[in-house]
Amino acid sequence: MALTNKQRSFLKQRAHSLHPVIQLGEAGLTEAVEAATEDALAHHELIKVRFQQGDRVERRELARSLCDRTGAQLVQEIGRIAVLYRPAEDPGIQLPPS
Repeated sequence: MALTNKQRSFLKQRAHSLHPVIQLGEAGLTEAVEAATEDALAHHELIKVRFQQGDRVERRELARSLCDRTGAQLVQEIGRIAVLYRPAEDPGIQLPPS
């Protein structure tokens, strides 16, 4: 499921007030980080992830790899923060129509 620009904008607005719930440190993308991200996405649907290390290209690759592993969509990247979205089985966030 690809997000439309309208849906992406809607999710960016919702994510503005959120605080990062996942932090990737020097160990990088481990199984523990992946499991914690799975739990956070299942509970919140929309989360922020903070990357502690790496340059812009490395952080982008880590964010995309995390999305691939968890089935999430990358909504936005700003500096060291990435916003991820994955709808729950019973979605609490209603996206605008495409």
